[in-house]
Amino acid sequence: MNFTDLQLIDPILKALDEEGYTTPTPIQQQAIPPVIQGNDLLGCAQTGTGKTAAFAIPIIQRLYLARETDRKRKLISTLILTPTRELAIQIGESFAAYGRHTGLKHTVIFGGVSQHAQTNALKYGIDILVATPGRLLDLMQQGFVDLSTIKVFVLDEADRMLDMGFVHDVKKVIAKLPRQRQTLFFSATMPPAITQLANSILTNPVRVEVTPVSSTAETIQQAIYFVDKPNKKNLLTHLLKSNQMQRVLVFARTKHGADRVARDLNKQGFKAAAIHGDKSQNARQHALADFKAGKLRTLIATDIAARGIDIDDLSHVINYELPNVPETYVHRIGRTGRAGASGIAYSFCDAEEKPYLKDIEKTIGIKIPVVSNHPFPLVDFNPAPKPKQNAQGQRHKRGEDNRQNQSKRPKSTGFKRK
Repeated sequence: MNFTDLQLIDPILKALDEEGYTTPTPIQQQAIPPVIQGNDLLGCAQTGTGKTAAFAIPIIQRLYLARETDRKRKLISTLILTPTRELAIQIGESFAAYGRHTGLKHTVIFGGVSQHAQTNALKYGIDILVATPGRLLDLMQQGFVDLSTIKVFVLDEADRMLDMGFVHDVKKVIAKLPRQRQTLFFSATMPPAITQLANSILTNPVRVEVTPVSSTAETIQQAIYFVDKPNKKNLLTHLLKSNQMQRVLVFARTKHGADRVARDLNKQGFKAAAIHGDKSQNARQHALADFKAGKLRTLIATDIAARGIDIDDLSHVINYELPNVPETYVHRIGRTGRAGASGIAYSFCDAEEKPYLKDIEKTIGIKIPVVSNHPFPLVDFNPAPKPKQNAQGQRHKRGEDNRQNQSKRPKSTGFKRK
C-alpha cells in the first residue's frame, strides 16, 4: 500500500513526497481512513510506529476540506494535548511538514519559557494548537485560549500523563471541550486508570493496536564506543579520518546539538551540514541534495528531520547521542544496510547513557559488540549519584520538586517518543 491508496488530497501527497514518504506504516494504514471519516479512535501504540502522522495527516485533510465554511474567523478547531515540551515541538514540526501546502496555521505552547510569542500566535489566529497541560490551563485562565470551538481533540501519550501526574489537569481541559467533537486517544499501555479515562471521553471508537519495530537488519554491523561526553567530538573526528566512511549520517538528540557537531566538524576540515526543524525547508533540501550528490560527506540530523532520508548507498550511521527510546535506535540504524546491502552503525555511549543502551539491547535482543581499542575510552564509568535522602525519605534541598524533575529529566524509557 502507498499513501496514494489512502485517498489523500494533493497538497498532503505533495508534502509527503517532499518528506520522502511513500509507504504508510501499519498504524497509518489502519488509523488514517477512520479518522478522515470522523470516527473516534483508540490507539494502543508506542513510539516508533508512526502514530504522529497517523493522526496529523487525516486532521490536516479534514480541516483543509472544511476551510471554506469553518475559517471565516481564525478559531482553534483542533487541540493536541501531550505531556512534554519536546514531544509537543516534534508534533508541531510534523504538522508544519505535512500541512505546508494547505495554508493551515498551528502553534505550540509549553511551559518553561516566556509566553509572549505563544500568546501573539494565538491572537493572530490558528487552526491547530499543540500544548502541554500546565501552560494550556494557565493561558486559558488568562483568557488567551478558548476551547469552545474545538472539533478534534487528540490526547497523546496518555499513560505518560498518568505517570507525570497530569491526569487531573487533563480532566480540567476535557471539561472545557464541546461535547460534540471527534476524539483520538493514544497510549502505549492501558492501565485501569487510562482505560477508565478512555471510556469516559470516547464514543464508539475504532481500536488500533500496533507493536513497534524491535529488530535490526542482519546486514547492519553494529558497535558501541564507550566515551566521555566531552570526548565525543574527538572520537567522531578520529573515525571520520577513515577512508571507508564514504557517506555518514550522524544523529544528535537536539537541534542545538546538531548545529554544534556540524560546526566542530567544519572547523576540523570535514564538510558537514546539519538539518533539523529550525532549518528552512529549502536549507534542509539543499543540504540533503548535497549529501546525496557527495558534496557533503557528513550530515548531522535530529530524528524528526531525518525521517525523509532514504539513501541506498549510505555506508555509516553514527549515534552521536543514544536515543532514550529503544525503537528510535532501530529506526536510526535502519537508514543504512537498505535493500539487502551491508551497512555499519556506530554508537557513542557516555556514562549517563548506559541505561539507554541497556534498554536498546533488551529491545533488539542482542548484545552490541564493544570497541575498546580507541583513543578516547570512557573514564567516568558512573553517572552522577542520585540525591541522598534523609530519614523520612525526602530529598535534600539541592534537588527540585519531584514533579519538576520528572518533566525535565526523563527516565530511560523516555519521554521523547516519535
